[in-house]
Amino acid sequence: MPLRFTNTLSRSLEVFTPRDPAQREVRLYTCGPTVYSYAHIGNCRAYIFEDLLQRHLEDRGYHVLRVLNLTDVDDKTIRNSRAAGLPLADFTAVFKQAFLEDLQTLNTRPATFYPAATEPRFIAKMIEMIADLLAKDIAYQAEDRSIYFRLSRFPNYGKLAHLNLDELRPSGRIAHDEYEKENIGDFALWKAWDEDDGDVKWDSPWGAGRPGWHIECSAMAIALLGPELDIHCGGVDNIFPHHEAEIAQSECCTGLTFARYWLHCAHLMVDGRKMAKSEGNFFTLRDLLEKGWTGREVRYALLCVHYRLPLNFTFDGLAAARKTLQRIDDWVARLERHAGPVAEPHELAGRTGFQDSLDDDLNISGALGHFFILLNESNALLDAGNLTPGATRSLLNVWQRINRVLGMEKPVAEIPAEILDLMEERNNARVNKNWAESDRLRDVILTKGWSVKDGKQGASLTPA
Repeated sequence: MPLRFTNTLSRSLEVFTPRDPAQREVRLYTCGPTVYSYAHIGNCRAYIFEDLLQRHLEDRGYHVLRVLNLTDVDDKTIRNSRAAGLPLADFTAVFKQAFLEDLQTLNTRPATFYPAATEPRFIAKMIEMIADLLAKDIAYQAEDRSIYFRLSRFPNYGKLAHLNLDELRPSGRIAHDEYEKENIGDFALWKAWDEDDGDVKWDSPWGAGRPGWHIECSAMAIALLGPELDIHCGGVDNIFPHHEAEIAQSECCTGLTFARYWLHCAHLMVDGRKMAKSEGNFFTLRDLLEKGWTGREVRYALLCVHYRLPLNFTFDGLAAARKTLQRIDDWVARLERHAGPVAEPHELAGRTGFQDSLDDDLNISGALGHFFILLNESNALLDAGNLTPGATRSLLNVWQRINRVLGMEKPVAEIPAEILDLMEERNNARVNKNWAESDRLRDVILTKGWSVKDGKQGASLTPA
């Protein structure tokens, strides 16, 4: 089956063809966080969807060059840093580090680049692009000394969001970074310095100031991946105005199609409303970890619903993820106990339903359906004694490939010396057939956060 994605630009399912098919290289830009606070798990859903995309592309033999940017200067970062009484760089550094830690907790594969907007080379690129737009009379300096993009010079503005500009209320110029669809107007490329910016400013040919949010992403994308991207991703709330503005300014600078495919994930919902800081109905990953959930459980809960469908967040959903992951862990442990050293062919191991489903617009629900059929049927064969050690090894190899895409490997926990000592006492009790003492020690170990499971190969320990 060919790899297909739903392209926001065309609103249709398209066969994926990268710019240079012979090179098997994909240039992928993924919108990262604005680092003015901790990311909430609605944001995390986008990063997990983009991680699944990267992993599946790599599984299909592509080399992925991926940018995950950090927006460390905009209206909100400046506002919050001033409220905290901290220089902008010191304020955002805390949330940059927290974001990278969150990615590790969620077991996302590293991006190739993590650019920050305030890096000097990217500020220079923004100034270069703005100068080009001014020279082409596509941008202009207004009375407030800021530089704006002329929407009238880009007739295709609105093509990503499918907006009919004739039906929208024009609003002149828009100086702030975020606005609603109804407030269509020339947007700021460079914001002239004012007192509210404090010491946040850079020199430019048009005077001191700072870049607008939209030009930051265009500059970082083009500087690191070139003028034409294969795929650009983000949440649906980025479509307008942010991605629309990126297209306009980038294509006016380069004369080329900025991105061939646009993929957007739907909102994470809470009680039927979008999870958002502005709504006050959000959880950070740290909130959930403090409640006893794991990054692995959060990852599964956010991954298991198709990226274009709204996902309603509930703690029942997290509990279901925990139960499902335990089921997978038990299955993998069972395969490991029965597997031989050499793999041999088996019909179950030859199925391609998991990969084929992901080829179809990352249909994760279909992919997981195929995986759990494999799990159930292999368990039934093991129950009946009809799976050879070689065939079992083949199924373990299949799981390892599937898990390279799912990213659900169980973290290896270091067993404390105290627990190992208790296990040794328990093993001695069992050798001496002192079952009461064995049960007592098992319960003691459980109170200390470890679960004991007895099997034919002996007792095993797992975090409770």
